[in-house]
Amino acid sequence: MGYDLSACPSDVKDFIINLQKGISEIVNDRFVGFYLHGSLAMGGFNPKSSDIDVLVITNESMKVEDKRNLAQFFLNYSNSPYPIEISFLNTEQLKDWKHPCPFDFHYSDFWRKRYENDLLRGTYTFLNDEVNTDTDLAAHITITNHRGICVEGEPIDEVFPSIPKLDYISSILGDYQECLGNIEEDPIYCSLNLIRVFWYLKEGAISSKQEAGNWGLQTFPQELSITIRKVVNSYANKTGTYFFDKGELILLRNYISEKVQKLLH
Repeated sequence: MGYDLSACPSDVKDFIINLQKGISEIVNDRFVGFYLHGSLAMGGFNPKSSDIDVLVITNESMKVEDKRNLAQFFLNYSNSPYPIEISFLNTEQLKDWKHPCPFDFHYSDFWRKRYENDLLRGTYTFLNDEVNTDTDLAAHITITNHRGICVEGEPIDEVFPSIPKLDYISSILGDYQECLGNIEEDPIYCSLNLIRVFWYLKEGAISSKQEAGNWGLQTFPQELSITIRKVVNSYANKTGTYFFDKGELILLRNYISEKVQKLLH
C-alpha cells in the first residue's frame, strides 16, 4: 500500500519531524525550508522499500564544518529505519537557474562509506568546500513544484524556480537510459521508471512509480498487462514472489523505448 504524508503511520511522521529538527539544529538561523518530494509527497510511499526524499534550502552557502556535522547526523539517522536521500541548496543557487544545478551538500546511502571514511580518517576527500552539480535536481525541483510538501519554512512557490521543460526531460532521461540497460537486473524499479518517463512525455504527467504502474495497467497492450501487474504487485509488497522472464521484460522495454523515441523526435 502507498501512503502520502497525511495518511502515513505515526512512526513515519515522527521520523520526518525528528529529521527536520536535527537538520535545523545544525544549519540554525540559515534555514529557509524543508520540503518533501518523491513517493511520500505523491502518495506512493512504501515503508518497506521507499526512501524519504527531501530538499533543504538555506539562505547562504554551507561551511565545511556544517557538511561534516550533517554527514555524521545522516550516518546515524538514515536507515533507522527509513533511508534518506537529501540535497541542500542555498537561495543564490536557485536565484539564476542553471542545469545541471549546483548544490551545497547531498546525502544518500550510496555515499555512506565515503563519508564514514572521511570522518573516521579526518580527511576531506568528499566532505570539503567544493560546489558540485547534479542533473537530478531539475527533476526533484519539478516534482517539488508540482507535488511537493513544505514541512517547515517558506512556501514552495516562493522558494523554487520554475524548471524549463527541456531541463526536466534531460534530467529524467539519464535514469531512463540506465533503466533500459538494467531492466533484467532490477525489473521492478526499472519497469516503473520507464513507464513513468513515457507517461510524462506522452501526457505531461508528474507521477510516482506506483501511479505510473497503475496507468500502464490501464493503457498498455494486453500482452504486457501480466508483466506490469507483477511489477505493480511486487512494488506494493503484495503477497507472492514473482518470477520475471527475460523475454517479457525485453518486450516491455522495447515497447516503451519505441514509443519514447517517437515522442522525442
